[in-house]
Amino acid sequence: MILPDQNTHDNVCYHVEMRLSLSFSDSNEGRHGALAGAWLMSLRNENTRRAYSRDLQGLFTLFDSANFDALEAQRRHIDLWVQTLVGAPTTIARRISAVASFYAYLLSEDVVSSNPVAHVRRPRVDPDHSATRGLTLEEAKVMLVSAREDSPRSGALLALLLISGVRLSEALKANLSDLQHDAGHRVLVISRKGGRRQKVVLAPQVVDAFAPLVGAQQALGLAVVQAGADTQDRPLFTTRSGSRWAQSEAFRAVQRIARAAGLEGKVTPHSMRHTHATLALEAGVPLADLQDSLGHADPRTTRRYDRARARLEKSSAYAVANSLAR
Repeated sequence: MILPDQNTHDNVCYHVEMRLSLSFSDSNEGRHGALAGAWLMSLRNENTRRAYSRDLQGLFTLFDSANFDALEAQRRHIDLWVQTLVGAPTTIARRISAVASFYAYLLSEDVVSSNPVAHVRRPRVDPDHSATRGLTLEEAKVMLVSAREDSPRSGALLALLLISGVRLSEALKANLSDLQHDAGHRVLVISRKGGRRQKVVLAPQVVDAFAPLVGAQQALGLAVVQAGADTQDRPLFTTRSGSRWAQSEAFRAVQRIARAAGLEGKVTPHSMRHTHATLALEAGVPLADLQDSLGHADPRTTRRYDRARARLEKSSAYAVANSLAR
């Protein structure tokens, strides 16, 4: 079963109607699509909707193949689905969490009487583990050079991701008018998770990287943008046609730049944010300040970077190796 596209106007209207009426198709496949659409519309974060949609797709594929109604699911049915999951423990745990959220939504809307995922066992996940590949200081420098050689747009994006530590989605949602100047600081106003607006500092290197892309005055945040002008809502990162740069295309661009830089392993946009956190901690930035810069609502998220770094630096393997080398 193909889950509905959440981005078209017709589908948005359709799923709003479904949420208001909660009356669904008589067929399992149609009902599953409507239920999924209503639930996805309740999620605020676009990236979460996209990821959870893919996770729910696997469950519905199993149910649809057996002509089974998701509203009739009990724990044993979810346990059966879990047994089909493959991948890292973190991936499996996320998929189970997505389905648990789906049924929690149905429970809150009185569509089901219980959540069949509530007591399903989930894989043990190390809270400090991250599959994200971080860069060394030298690799980060090479990455920035490779990005500048690729294009002004790539140079500006990588500088913003790596030096300012913003998420790819936050960078791509920004508009030209979000480049501002505040109390002597060059800043970019971005939308954090949950829609919260925050000003992030643009260091001189980032401002310089933006100059070829948007012009020196605008990069400095000094250009006056008239209210209602055509440039007011112009995307900061655009395609040649002037449309907003798609996240999937920008993601692939980062990977292409990493390959051109000769970096091994899976390098992603989040690798830049991971590297920002690691380099900031190595430079002595206090955890509380890093938390503010990264926009983490929970300090435990920020501390995870510090614990992971310390675990590698303080590994007993180095002590044993030194003893054996004497």
